Amino acid sequence: MAVHRAPPVDDRALFAEFPFLPGAEALLGEFSTSVGALFSDPTYAAAQGAGRQRILAAVDDPTGTKDLEEAGSLHGEERLIIRFLSFQYARLLVSASTGRAPIRRWAVREAKSFSRRLGRQDDAIVRSVAQKLGYDLEIGATGASFDLADYLRLATPVREADFRLVRQAVSAGRVTVPRDRAVRLLEEGVRIALSEPVALVPGTRSAIEEREREFLSELAIRIPTPTVARGIGPGGVRPEAFPPCIRAMRRTLEQGENLSHSGRFALAAFLHRAGASFEAIVDAYRGAPDFDESITRYQVEHITRKDDGKGYEPSDCSTLRTHNLCYREGDPRATDPRERGPDRLCHEEWLRHPSQYYREKGRGGATPAPASVGEASGTPGPPG
Repeated sequence: MAVHRAPPVDDRALFAEFPFLPGAEALLGEFSTSVGALFSDPTYAAAQGAGRQRILAAVDDPTGTKDLEEAGSLHGEERLIIRFLSFQYARLLVSASTGRAPIRRWAVREAKSFSRRLGRQDDAIVRSVAQKLGYDLEIGATGASFDLADYLRLATPVREADFRLVRQAVSAGRVTVPRDRAVRLLEEGVRIALSEPVALVPGTRSAIEEREREFLSELAIRIPTPTVARGIGPGGVRPEAFPPCIRAMRRTLEQGENLSHSGRFALAAFLHRAGASFEAIVDAYRGAPDFDESITRYQVEHITRKDDGKGYEPSDCSTLRTHNLCYREGDPRATDPRERGPDRLCHEEWLRHPSQYYREKGRGGATPAPASVGEASGTPGPPG
């Protein structure tokens, strides 16, 4: 691949634009601070307020469609410092929050905002950002290429089928993709890096919890724990009878992880046919790192109101396997050892649909269920 060369990138400008990059602390120069001072010294009130706004932006705008001005009307060195410290303050604050959902929601928002900004930069900056994140990226006339190992690290968490390795151009240990897809992969790298909480010593954690008690309580209310049990429909929904694929989808959302568009549609359609109420289905998505209630309600309504309330046909086993959503061989992330290995019922020749599994488990057996399950007539957008 012919690689375009460009003048060296100004690291200081790069760190100011992307304060999460390793080495961005150089922006502070001699003006350094401790974690304790950042949370207690009134000198940092502007950074503290901007840090809270970064987190609230993740609640209100999880897809990062709007730019957030972290430094108000400040200019010059002070502006750069506040932008960096607000990021650090936000990261420490979500690390002290209850559960994983807040930090993963914040990480998605920061990563998507980063991706949108990076997409407007020239090739030299994109390449420099990749290098600082630890990824081997080259950009040339035919596209962008990653080292194979880097591609697998970045693409594996992306559940869309278009990112599977078998669909990429692979040569001499490198994977070539369009430039916009390279930016999307770097977005995933940022999300991964920011999704893990900062290790806080007990004294620091208690100090943060004491100072930000009100804010953390508000955050817990605005990002509640997902559930399917609330408001179930007539006859009741029995999660213990769900097939492995549906249990894995629920677990993904409950752990604050991303679920692919295909998975979100499959879960909503299945829960509706299983008898879950509209509100219970919406609740199931609250743990999604990019959860937007108005969009989710609209899409769940579209999925469940089709054909006078019958709803869209849930995805069959073949479709789930195509989208890498089948867990008949078990889910290694499951906490229950019984769910980590193969499921005998899933391997019955007659079983072609999650709804068949649910019916059979409900009857307490694994006998053939000859009733056919129709194909979905079109697939709407997934709940988001």
